Amino acid sequence: MILKSSALEKYIAAVYEHSVISPAITLMPVSSEDALKLMNKNMDILEEVIKRAAAQGAHIIVTPEDGIYGFFFTRGTLYPYLEDIPDPQEVNWIPCNDSQRFGPAPVQERLSCLARDNAIYVVANIGDKKPCNSTDPKCPNDGRYQYNTNVVFDSDGKLVARYHKFNLFMSEVQFDFPKEPELVTFNTSFGKFGVFTCFDILFHDPAVTLVSKLKVDTILFPTAWMNVLPHLTAIEFHSAWAMGMQVNLLASNTHKTGMNMTGSGIYAPDGSRTYHYDAESENGQLLVAELHSHPSVSPTYLPTVNWSLYATTIKPFPVNNNVTGNIFFDEFTLSKLSSQAGNLTVCQKDLCCHLSYRMMEQREDELYALGAFDGLHVVEGEYYLQICILLKCRTTHLQTCGEPVTTAHTHFGYFSLSGTFSTNYVFPEVLLSGVQLAPGEFQVLNDGQLISQNGTSKPILTVTLFGRLYERDPPHPEKVCLKCFGLSISAWSLQYFLVFYSFILLYF
Repeated sequence: MILKSSALEKYIAAVYEHSVISPAITLMPVSSEDALKLMNKNMDILEEVIKRAAAQGAHIIVTPEDGIYGFFFTRGTLYPYLEDIPDPQEVNWIPCNDSQRFGPAPVQERLSCLARDNAIYVVANIGDKKPCNSTDPKCPNDGRYQYNTNVVFDSDGKLVARYHKFNLFMSEVQFDFPKEPELVTFNTSFGKFGVFTCFDILFHDPAVTLVSKLKVDTILFPTAWMNVLPHLTAIEFHSAWAMGMQVNLLASNTHKTGMNMTGSGIYAPDGSRTYHYDAESENGQLLVAELHSHPSVSPTYLPTVNWSLYATTIKPFPVNNNVTGNIFFDEFTLSKLSSQAGNLTVCQKDLCCHLSYRMMEQREDELYALGAFDGLHVVEGEYYLQICILLKCRTTHLQTCGEPVTTAHTHFGYFSLSGTFSTNYVFPEVLLSGVQLAPGEFQVLNDGQLISQNGTSKPILTVTLFGRLYERDPPHPEKVCLKCFGLSISAWSLQYFLVFYSFILLYF
């Protein structure tokens, strides 16, 4: 129970984008001693960062998914890196004071001590192991469950939260997921927190339930997010999710430019407080910013949005000649912006997207298009989408719309994007040239318009309304398997597999 007299209206949050040190690729497990040496190298870096965050007054710091042991494991080679992590709902445990209580736990001990010694909440991602046997019909053949796990230690070093990732990405064959999604929360003097990991953010459970039913104030979000332009880069989608769900989000991404991993931020319901995107260097980055402890009662809290209100009450704009274009393996209906200013409608199935716009000038060397998609995404997971998107095409040919673009030169003096969405789970994105966000440069109106009255400071890459129809998703898979995700492998995961299996082949 948190006493009201000790409650803080605001707090200082920190996230760290960590350039993780990964072990050498091997087909055979290393010793537990060698595994710990590798993990200590990463924790040496995290220790210095945690001290810096605490010195800046941070109350909590989030570190990334895979940030302590890295990538490229089989079930067997991951095992030496795992510890038995107890359920903090069942035990009262400060590993820094009693590290051997549940067996060897040197990683938990060090994280606990870092939290206690610096009087800061520490959020980290490590691996949990739980034995099982034949009495459990779902017990893996090796006799244990292995979980991708977030842990939270409070400022006294006490373990206060443990979360097992439910929605595993297709390459995470070294892990199991829990039988049911875990709804993990904890209370502090600076708000109520919920926890989930990376790919979870695209699904209803546990992500939406934590906000809509359990009313958390802030989500803690370790991730190893591979950026996908034009509408699924880390900073773009994560900031949009925080705005769409009206919650704080502390997103800590792994930094690995060779795998398109970068993009961390501290996001509030009304926009980014601070963020980092660096696709050039291999340097880590600490971010620190102040947030409202309870954003739902803050002065900047946005009114409830009816995402289809405007779009369903206006007369559709003219429809140009439409074509079909591929954006991240989804077939969009596209129409080019053929004039410097105008109104345009593009429809697909039940979704009609309306755009009003004015370019400062129409360049001959750049092409923009309006796109609509209403359907089931089936690559790297299956989830139902409704998307309206204004995007810059890679060339002046319409068939290149949707291909990755990082720079633009066209300034828009005005835009308004809306859609006839069948869901109220819509996430508004604005991405500028250089893969930059536009905090404070656009608005979401309560009638569902994503609008910029005075234009943006930099040229536009994309303006997107990213809608999710969770009720149309297929059931959660029984297990992680590559064939469950279709024959196509996108750039998001292709790099992972090519790197991993090229190393594997070297050992045969």
